[in-house]
Amino acid sequence: MNYLSRATDELLARKLRSSAAVLVEGPKWCGKTSSCAQLAKSIIYIQDPDKRSMYRRMADTQPSLLLQGETPRLIDEWQSIPVLWDAVRFAADQRQQMQQFLLTGSATPLNDEENEEIEHTGVGRIARVQMRPMSLWESQESAGQISLKALFDGTQEMGLFENPLSLQDIAYVMCRGGWPGSLSLEKEDALEVAFNLVEELVNVDIHRVDNTEKNPGRVRSVLRSYARNVSTMTAATTIMADVKANDISITDKTLTNYLTALRRLFIIEEVKAWQPSLRSKRGIRTSNKRHFVDASIATAVLELTPQNVLNDFNLFGFLFEDFCLRDMRVYTQALRGDVYHYHDNTELESDLILRLHDGRWAAVEVKTGSKEIEDAAEHLIQLSEDVDTGKIGKPAFLMVLTGGQFAYRRKDGVYVIPIGCLKP
Repeated sequence: MNYLSRATDELLARKLRSSAAVLVEGPKWCGKTSSCAQLAKSIIYIQDPDKRSMYRRMADTQPSLLLQGETPRLIDEWQSIPVLWDAVRFAADQRQQMQQFLLTGSATPLNDEENEEIEHTGVGRIARVQMRPMSLWESQESAGQISLKALFDGTQEMGLFENPLSLQDIAYVMCRGGWPGSLSLEKEDALEVAFNLVEELVNVDIHRVDNTEKNPGRVRSVLRSYARNVSTMTAATTIMADVKANDISITDKTLTNYLTALRRLFIIEEVKAWQPSLRSKRGIRTSNKRHFVDASIATAVLELTPQNVLNDFNLFGFLFEDFCLRDMRVYTQALRGDVYHYHDNTELESDLILRLHDGRWAAVEVKTGSKEIEDAAEHLIQLSEDVDTGKIGKPAFLMVLTGGQFAYRRKDGVYVIPIGCLKP
């Protein structure tokens, strides 16, 4: 396949220019190796079945041998041989040059106390870039008429911008996911990619990073409960009770281990709570919001088709928020920012808070239908009035993110923008 540009390409190149090594992390099949290969001059695939045993023997005797090659040298799935981390860090110290190594990893290794093969964190030598499945703009399915950067800069001009995606299209791309390998397949075949990923996850991957007894059925139950509670602040105790309905022997420790393993595999990626300074005393909820790295994992584990998703519009709303979050994380990361959520004890909330590292911020509500836009806009305006703008500044913009047909700016200044119109 021809390489499709990614929103992280510029960030990755910048990190490499300013570091001896860059670690690119993210779920399997999201395109990490392809992106790094655009910059690499030599590549070693650690999981190559024809050479894997030889690589392990070399690492046991002299790991530096695996680092020899034209630079930048890409070491794909480095975590399979954890000692390579220290070898890269040491080589970076010795060479005293930038742009030496690119590492990809689809699972974070155990922490230093648990993994004796990693002795140093790599801070100051190895930069990090997180990669996620493709956004709609990266897969060339968003028209991209509206730039998130331009919205933050106040330079976005609004015209008659139309969403190229119908709700049926959105349901399809939601179930297919942003997995690069699915884009060249026929539509029915492309839907199988997320199912295949889930099967490999529950039968193989999670047991490689978790020390509990192999139990695919239990893993699937945990994933299904998580999917049923996606885009909510549901407590782990609720997920536990849900799983126990069919598995009374599961323990709190086992559930915690599975959720930790899913985070280490970059399958679940929760959204942290935003805690701004407010004008009045008000309790802000600090719980994380439950999310997957790609909504297709939720639809696959729940065995949903695009039509199933549309038939349950309440569930579609929660999945749509999860779906939109992926794109907003990709776009915000490209602008050097992070995504949070806001919810206080008066039930005032904002699904997504986009905060750039320079302090600028924006509030976003995610809504599937036009009937919800009015209430969403009122909530966003109320939030913008409640925060202490003297301390955190006024929002760069307020947005209702929808699956609707047209993009426009309301008289009150709130943008209404379909997800299929956005780009970084």
